[in-house]
Amino acid sequence: MIDYSRLDAIVREAGLIAMNRWPVAGKSVKSWDKGDNDPVCEGDLEVDAFLRRELTALLPSAGWLSEESVDEAARLTDRLVWVVDPIDGTRDYLRGRTGWAVSVALVSSGRSLIACLEAPARKESWQATAGRGATLNGERLVASTRTELPGARIPAADLAKADRQLVQVEQPNGIALRAAMVASGQADLLATMRWGYEWDIAAATLIAREAGAAVSDIFGQPLGYNKRDPRSFGLLVCAPDIQQAAIEHFGPRARDRLGSAKGPA
Repeated sequence: MIDYSRLDAIVREAGLIAMNRWPVAGKSVKSWDKGDNDPVCEGDLEVDAFLRRELTALLPSAGWLSEESVDEAARLTDRLVWVVDPIDGTRDYLRGRTGWAVSVALVSSGRSLIACLEAPARKESWQATAGRGATLNGERLVASTRTELPGARIPAADLAKADRQLVQVEQPNGIALRAAMVASGQADLLATMRWGYEWDIAAATLIAREAGAAVSDIFGQPLGYNKRDPRSFGLLVCAPDIQQAAIEHFGPRARDRLGSAKGPA
């Protein structure tokens, strides 16, 4: 049995470590590019090391999958695996913006069981346990209940011509926070048509699902975690009543992009 209070304390401490490195108010942090315009910084690595040490001590039987750690094939034989993004939304983090979060999920047999999303710059602690609901700062979450796709609120910096029936709302850089916005009713829809990784979404999709949102890939297929290849193409998180309309709206473009796009390195 996992010690939930200890898990909460670990994730909150990870958020504080990230805050102490956050480049605001004259602070500076070293950063570099991992390739393909994929930034990483000292804060990512410090949080990653802390989480690996503390979460492994909390649950020694669990494997490890993180954006900032070398992937080890041994995780594939572990029933339980921590899936972690130490700072999801590094671009916002480096720019001194608040759209980033520490993302931690415990996965069992391909499904997220426990999720924590800590966004200290926004004073937000998101949590979920499979079958027990989701909360934001201790308050139970209820996802968007929108019934029509036109007018649906979507976190976006801009909208393609084909999407102008939708309504733009704030877009945090971190995809986890964008999915959480649907969980809290701040948005009705999140849709991506690109390659992504399990560590970006393993926590946030459980939070959204436990709040009542529909969660799938962009084609409507279920998501799985701790796969040999931790990538997937496209994500859809939305009010349940608009899921099919969203799949029909985005699916053709997503198939075209999938056919021509390379997966992430």
